[in-house]
Amino acid sequence: MAHSRGHRFMFCDLCGTMLSLKTLQYAECPLCKFKKSAKEVIGKEIHYKVTAEDMRRDLGISHFEGKMEVKDMEINKKCEKCSNTKLKFSTRQMRSADEGQTTFYHCPSCLHTFSEN
Repeated sequence: MAHSRGHRFMFCDLCGTMLSLKTLQYAECPLCKFKKSAKEVIGKEIHYKVTAEDMRRDLGISHFEGKMEVKDMEINKKCEKCSNTKLKFSTRQMRSADEGQTTFYHCPSCLHTFSEN
């Protein structure tokens, strides 16, 4: 198959809608009924490369350089084991998105860890 640098051969010259190959003689625009000779379309293909940078740009994600530090939050909650009243906690979505997240508690004094749904 011949590779094409452009992609215009796939679209209507009048309205820009993607052409549909109706017969072996022509491709037709489903919107405005413009016809293009099948010889201009048959045997061509488009190829392109998507890089990680392209995906980050399209998704609006900035590239992060460096070390990322995750810190637990602190809460006034009593430890089940040693009764310390300052616990650290983090949350995580452990089940499906329509269910609540799980909260993990960690006691810095006795190192006891427990969770609540």
